[in-house]
Amino acid sequence: MKVLLTGTASAAGWPEPGCRCASCAALPPGHRRPFGLVVDGFSLTPNGSPIAEGAALFSSAGLPAGYRACAGGLGLAGPDGARLLCLPRGRAVPAGERYDLVLMDLLDRPERLGELRRAGAADGDTTVVAVGLDHRVRSEEELARRLRLWDAHAVPDGTDLTVTPAAPARTAGPGSGRPWRALLLGGSRSGKSAEAELRLAAEPYVTYVATGPGGAGDGEWAARVRAHRERRPAHWETVETTDLVTAIRTATGPLLIDGMGTWLAAVFDEHGAWEGDRAPVAARCDELVAAWRQAPQPIVAVSDEVGMGVVPATASGRAFRDALGRLNERLAAESEYVALVVAGRLLPL
Repeated sequence: MKVLLTGTASAAGWPEPGCRCASCAALPPGHRRPFGLVVDGFSLTPNGSPIAEGAALFSSAGLPAGYRACAGGLGLAGPDGARLLCLPRGRAVPAGERYDLVLMDLLDRPERLGELRRAGAADGDTTVVAVGLDHRVRSEEELARRLRLWDAHAVPDGTDLTVTPAAPARTAGPGSGRPWRALLLGGSRSGKSAEAELRLAAEPYVTYVATGPGGAGDGEWAARVRAHRERRPAHWETVETTDLVTAIRTATGPLLIDGMGTWLAAVFDEHGAWEGDRAPVAARCDELVAAWRQAPQPIVAVSDEVGMGVVPATASGRAFRDALGRLNERLAAESEYVALVVAGRLLPL
């Protein structure tokens, strides 16, 4: 099956004509044209950009002999057995067949790629190409960064792709290029948690390790917890624990730990270390760093950067600041990737 992408943008193109946003202003007119698809010489987008609008692309009644529409009009099987899936914005992930090429809007809920991989519709041999591109991402460079994390690709308008049927791969997830241990530091509301979630969005299996309290009796904190839960992909597993050593050592898939600051505060509470002996806290930190160093599965962890604020007024506050600063330093020394998140922007360290 030969696939020609005559355009890779959303219905308005990227940049969008007349738009003055920073993303559009940085690009020349016509940089990416509205999505267009030609398969084995026949056009499938004569009247616009279904990939952006959510319409079905394929109808068996209008296809040449030997081709079969599937997945509610979003999939196409060719005479050679190759299978193509186009997944527009807002469409549910189809169940059933495995696909050799997936064209999808990855700027809309990228966790749908994780759902595809979890369902076996995409695997390690599936080529995933981002389409429906537009100013929802600030630049081509940021788009490329995200796609590397998700083991997906962006191609220029006019790209020809050859789709060949392949036996299902043994691996279902992305990934060899992603760092094994990633530590994201930042202040309050810096975007560090959102960045951590973005990094693992395309994984079929993720365990989210929540180390903070659930918010009982504290309405403001409960609202924060609820917002985090609603933002996470529904197919992720959530574990609430302060036993991070066990969580890391027994992991069977990628972990997202959010976060180290609330974990350390809980450890101070458990050992009465705010005013008492802090040696047990140091021992717990030693155990955590040892587990982190030997992690059997990839980890993305979030922690608070505490070295840029005012000096705490109390001895216990200063002790906590110092302990978290030392823990961050030690975890960073054992990590392949460390970044500071400021105003939603990454500053690799």
